Amino acid sequence: MPTPSAPVYHLLIVEDDADVAQALQDFFTLQGYQVTHAAQGAQALDLVKNGRPFDVVLLDIMLPDQSGFEVLRALRQQGCAVPVLVLTGRGEREHLLQGFDLGADDYIVKPFDPDEVAARVRAVLQRTQPPDRTPMQCYRIGDLEINFSTYEAYRGNERVNFTAMELNVLHYLIHHRGQVVTRRQLLRDVWHIEGDVETRTIDRHIASIRKKIEPDLRQPRYIETVYGKGYRFKG
Repeated sequence: MPTPSAPVYHLLIVEDDADVAQALQDFFTLQGYQVTHAAQGAQALDLVKNGRPFDVVLLDIMLPDQSGFEVLRALRQQGCAVPVLVLTGRGEREHLLQGFDLGADDYIVKPFDPDEVAARVRAVLQRTQPPDRTPMQCYRIGDLEINFSTYEAYRGNERVNFTAMELNVLHYLIHHRGQVVTRRQLLRDVWHIEGDVETRTIDRHIASIRKKIEPDLRQPRYIETVYGKGYRFKG
């Protein structure tokens, strides 16, 4: 259990299997989390839409009323930037890139070890905690200021909306600025996918990031494409 001064995180579990949901709820409650359970996608969307302050979401792909992918798409279209970890069966692994395209932050394959789930949740929270819980991490790109602690970006007084995964990719590129970062590196270190995987997911994320940071998309100033290799951040 957390000490009185420790932050209490609010976790939403979207899972229709009652046994799995109860096991996760019991486990995370004992870990000191505040836990809410939704058995259907529509219920989860209503909870988020009505302003429940969730810090992280565990989202099963196979739901009775709609797929987890549909739920994830709706969350991101609503402007919800809460980190989402997708729960998937082994046979669904080939669909994971679809989840990342839609804004998933990580994935967990069933059957899973609760300790592994907890570790992945903690890792996501460490990347998305507010500034009173982690040191400030700000970076300026031209007239855009990004706070990687709060996952917020502003151009003057105007908010610029990034998904959590877009900021994870950008943070990785900035951390390796001046170096060529390969697609395989990005898949391994940002998406946590090993091996040679053919996907346009990375290119789509880069294209979306460029729209938000580049003054001229025809001549990118900050993210350079190194053909046949990957990308290089030049800011």
